[in-house]
Amino acid sequence: MATLIERLARAAYEAHRAALPAPLPPWEDITEQEQEAWQAVVSAVAGQTGGTIAEAPDTQPVVIQVGDHRHTFRTDFTVGREGNLAIDDDFASGQHARFQTVRGLWYVEDLGSTNGTLLNGRRILSAQLLKKRDKIRIGHTVVTVVSA
Repeated sequence: MATLIERLARAAYEAHRAALPAPLPPWEDITEQEQEAWQAVVSAVAGQTGGTIAEAPDTQPVVIQVGDHRHTFRTDFTVGREGNLAIDDDFASGQHARFQTVRGLWYVEDLGSTNGTLLNGRRILSAQLLKKRDKIRIGHTVVTVVSA
């Protein structure tokens, strides 16, 4: 029996899938990691885990490196030509990608950018969990996770 969060995550994914011009695989065909990412996002939006209200764990800051510069963030932020972290890249959208915390973990998600967002060389279609040394490509700019 699926939990409420699992059912909501599936409904959110299927609505997202239906809204896109390019077909995405059905819920059953996406990876377990992608399903868990959708569940984490739905859980954060709903303010609950497994049907009960839960306090968010202390979130560790994320440290990222762009070129020779390191940046530390403690709350959700966007990256793009006009993001919280502004990058000078003609191939990046104004608000290209969002980095967000969900239950103490950091995720990256594309915000419908024209050129997409790549995580370790693969285009992401949903929020993806970040780990140390991950490389996120936004336009021609590479963002490296120093710690998450």
